Amino acid sequence: MTTQTASERLKESIRLLEIKQEEEGKILKEQLRITYESLKPVNLIKSSLKEITSSVEVKNDLFGAIMSILSGYLTKRMVVGSESNVFMKLIGALLQFGVTGLIAKNADTIREFFSVIIDKLVRPAEETTQT
Repeated sequence: MTTQTASERLKESIRLLEIKQEEEGKILKEQLRITYESLKPVNLIKSSLKEITSSVEVKNDLFGAIMSILSGYLTKRMVVGSESNVFMKLIGALLQFGVTGLIAKNADTIREFFSVIIDKLVRPAEETTQT
């Protein structure tokens, strides 16, 4: 076996360091590209919306708000209809605010009530298919 001289060992070390530097440069460039993509405004908005919609609490609050507003609006439409009477419109608006507030305050109770009803409707179908 031949022994390596100091200059050969130095050249080999330099070559290995250059290879390592090239690999780390590629990794750094890829990380820079990923960071650049994630900082684009569209991607920031997407990630924020994804975080918001993944929260169960936000989904429940949003469902309650939509349910209360929709039921208030439908109540007003049923009472007022196509009336052009100012008095009926005022009563409809007051009724809409009342129903919206009532449902917003009791959204959890209403959600539980409907989930029990849905469970009772679904379970008999499941029990009949199992027997």
